Amino acid sequence: QVQLVESGGGLVQAGGSLRLSCAASGRTFSSYAMGWFRQAPGKEREFVAAISWSGTGTYYADSVKGRITISRDNAKNTVYLQMNSLKPEDTAVYYCAASGSYSTSEYEYDYWGQGTQVTVSS
Repeated sequence: QVQLVESGGGLVQAGGSLRLSCAASGRTFSSYAMGWFRQAPGKEREFVAAISWSGTGTYYADSVKGRITISRDNAKNTVYLQMNSLKPEDTAVYYCAASGSYSTSEYEYDYWGQGTQVTVSS
């Protein structure tokens, strides 16, 4: 069992930056691949980024590539999402999730956080 708690969301102007954190409970954090997803109002949840168990592998959605970086610190049981050059279309609730598979599919993720709101004003 893994419990995930996101933090770091907020209101930012277009072009600004935010760093989201996701703290995980449990001693097996390093055995899970981690992902970030987001859901905008009226839209389905979509994949943003994923990172492998060791952190050596990362994958990004085309819409965020070059602007967003996923990283993890297994000693701190934490995964991060550094978001730069934010756009109004990045506005969404951002969720972190844990999976036994390094995947872009939300159906592969077994544990989810409660989400943190990111709002980008124009």
